[in-house]
Amino acid sequence: MTTHTQIPSAKRLLRTLNGEALWPPPMWLMRQAGRFLPEFRAMRAQADFLTRCMTPDIAVELTLQPIRRFAMDGAILFSDILILPWAMGQSLRFVAGTGPVLGPIRSEQDLNALDPARIAQVTAPVLETLSRLNAILNGPDSIGAAAPGATTLIGFTGSPFTVACYMVEGKGSREFATTRQMAFCEPKLFGRLMDLLTQTTADYLCAQIEAGAEAVMLFDSWAGLLPPEEFRRHVIAPTRQIVQTIKARYPHVRVVGFPRLGGVMVGEYARETGVDVVALDTGADMRIVRDMVPSHIGLQGNLDPVAVLAGGEAMRAEALAIREAGRGRAHVFNLGHGVIPETPVDHVVDLVRTVRETP
Repeated sequence: MTTHTQIPSAKRLLRTLNGEALWPPPMWLMRQAGRFLPEFRAMRAQADFLTRCMTPDIAVELTLQPIRRFAMDGAILFSDILILPWAMGQSLRFVAGTGPVLGPIRSEQDLNALDPARIAQVTAPVLETLSRLNAILNGPDSIGAAAPGATTLIGFTGSPFTVACYMVEGKGSREFATTRQMAFCEPKLFGRLMDLLTQTTADYLCAQIEAGAEAVMLFDSWAGLLPPEEFRRHVIAPTRQIVQTIKARYPHVRVVGFPRLGGVMVGEYARETGVDVVALDTGADMRIVRDMVPSHIGLQGNLDPVAVLAGGEAMRAEALAIREAGRGRAHVFNLGHGVIPETPVDHVVDLVRTVRETP
């Protein structure tokens, strides 16, 4: 089991995840390792997406690129939420212009073909990536940070409902109607899939922590599709079980939950799941949400990525308004979704400067 010591003062993100209200807030950006960086595009041309995820030399480099450029307070593992079902044997390929394509899970036979016993072996390269990153970021010659060891290493997975959406649908979708119909019409089959994902997600996150992740994040990108009772059943309940498993093994590791488009359910999600920090999507008003979420739970977010794409005074004004809305709270400055690929690098430089240096 990983041994946890007192948090170094330089690790501003980790301190905030542990409940400190720091000013200015620490920051990192979802999809900060992405196509908006020319160095990322250069490596993207050398290997397909899965190869990049599963090759430690490449994944380490892609994770570190935004740390070198922007000295972000957090470095999030370069990987994908669909690694877990792929590791269990579900077919997966990424098609240009389409996104992920999987062999859909539509029957008991399909579900029975998945083998969770494969996960440890298949994901070994991901865990090696985390181990290497931990050694680099916490070593005496750590890169891109204000002080050696200042950057917090974040592991992640998709949340069970969001991963189930892709597994059942077999591809991306705006509504994931087939998945939601299965939840209503075949609750036993869907329940088995959710139970499998809940357990394997918890175990995979614990393995990431063991490998060197200092905090972990659950991405529930499609949580907002569900009506309240289904949200409680398929978002809150499995998240609570995952968090309980993690805390039983690693009580000092902080968990960030991202129930994207959760709306008025965000407060209940925060109260009932046990997460330490709730990440907010673009549509959430932090001035309102901070009163919905218990004060001991931190907030993350939530600048519109399109504002960064636009840049200029509009971006700076919006960023400062969000920073101010989080004042006095444990707040991690981030986006409400991922960096848009067409975003100019200079706009991100300006954003980082604005958040960190504006009085």
